[in-house]
Amino acid sequence: MRAMILAAGRGERMRPLTNHTPKPLLKVGGKTLIEYHLLALRQANIQQVVINLSHLGNQIQTALGDGSAYGLEIHYSDEGSAALETAGGIKKALPLLGTKPFLVINGDIWCDAPLHDLQFPTGKSAHLLMVNNPKHNPKGDFYLHNGLLHNEQRGGEKLTFSGIGLYHPKLFQNLPAGVAPLAPLLREAMKIEQVSAEHYRGEWLDIGTPARLHELDQRLQQQR
Repeated sequence: MRAMILAAGRGERMRPLTNHTPKPLLKVGGKTLIEYHLLALRQANIQQVVINLSHLGNQIQTALGDGSAYGLEIHYSDEGSAALETAGGIKKALPLLGTKPFLVINGDIWCDAPLHDLQFPTGKSAHLLMVNNPKHNPKGDFYLHNGLLHNEQRGGEKLTFSGIGLYHPKLFQNLPAGVAPLAPLLREAMKIEQVSAEHYRGEWLDIGTPARLHELDQRLQQQR
């Protein structure tokens, strides 16, 4: 399986930290955020990784190179000066991701989920890792019921999307090239029961603000 790390965003809420440093290169616990993902992918025996670039993307490419320092093979999908959002970025990177299901991770999260445990269900378009609702998203994103995600209440609980998911290329095949968010695409696939999911109850944090970055840094420093 191949993987993609989403690293093209500007990190608006992280300013001024991201004025001169792309968010994936911000450090917590002595490592950059993106390094934690690379190490997790290597542990999961995933060797081919695609990273999309936009805001200060040259810094990411310079820092990580071809990935050999991490035991990986890294390829880059450059989106230019304007990021294409999640679905648009994945669509552009499809030629690098192949024809089989692939893993996608948001570059601005931290999670200790064992990626090698994720399995893609036969016949589905996507399989997402869901987590308990954090304080900044108390209402959640989607309902998980009998292993499937729904946009409307059908039983089960409403959880937050972790930013970690497995996708089949067919989910994006009819998407026009250009800027496109992921959520509308997922909602359409949910209507025909094409999106499965599992509830992960371990450590997860969305690094959306300097305060959350500091919180994670303090926690990881204490564990060192």
